[in-house]
Amino acid sequence: MGRYFKSLRRFWGTAVASQLEYQLNVLIELVAVGLSLLGSLFMLSLFFGPGRELGGWSWHEALIVQGFYTVLDGVASTWLRPNLSSIVTHVREGTLDFVLLKPIDSQFWLSLRTISPAGLPEIVLGLLLVIWGGQQAGASLSLGGIAVLLLMLLAGGLILYSLWFLIAATSIWFVKTWNATEVLRAVLASGRYPVAAYPAPLRLLFTLVIPVAFLTTVPAEVVLGRASTPMLWLGLGLAVGFFVASRRFWFYALRHYTSASS
Repeated sequence: MGRYFKSLRRFWGTAVASQLEYQLNVLIELVAVGLSLLGSLFMLSLFFGPGRELGGWSWHEALIVQGFYTVLDGVASTWLRPNLSSIVTHVREGTLDFVLLKPIDSQFWLSLRTISPAGLPEIVLGLLLVIWGGQQAGASLSLGGIAVLLLMLLAGGLILYSLWFLIAATSIWFVKTWNATEVLRAVLASGRYPVAAYPAPLRLLFTLVIPVAFLTTVPAEVVLGRASTPMLWLGLGLAVGFFVASRRFWFYALRHYTSASS
């Protein structure tokens, strides 16, 4: 395990140093994130304007959901997108052979090889939005509530990662997975709004099939103190299930991988 932590420090230290050499890019990214968040808040205001409710959610409560969506989008920009999009490149260029020969788990290496600090401002802005929305909604978390929230955020992140990795792993057969990834991102964008605001069939889809609810809505319910225990257990179960599925699917895909040297 120590070897993996040392590898992470070396990987991320190099990536951050490389990215920070271009400070203007970091500033541009910060401005772009701010403008994107303003656009999202404007769209949110069309449905959850002050004094209006949709699906039992008020404006400030919906802001918490938007905040968690912004945090997860920042996580995707920081870790998932830079790493998982490179799997296609490794397969196409034959460099996956070198990854598989490394004395480290290939899924670990491919998932955490690099980091993009450009997504960090989005994470910070999302957290600030969650805090402000929670204060305005009168939310109050105990230490136990904070622990549950962190656990559900971890579960949501694991679900997001597993879905993305499952699609990336199909590049073993289909070199171009860009369209499938964009479809996934479009579906995940539904997490900007509380799941209760959608019709019943979509609520079922976003809870059990593509569990967007556990990425944003359920953490927001934890903050507001109205998350149900069965939903919390379901979220944890789905997170473990999707992660195990991603591991098994990766090993299955590798059995069908044709080495570039063969």
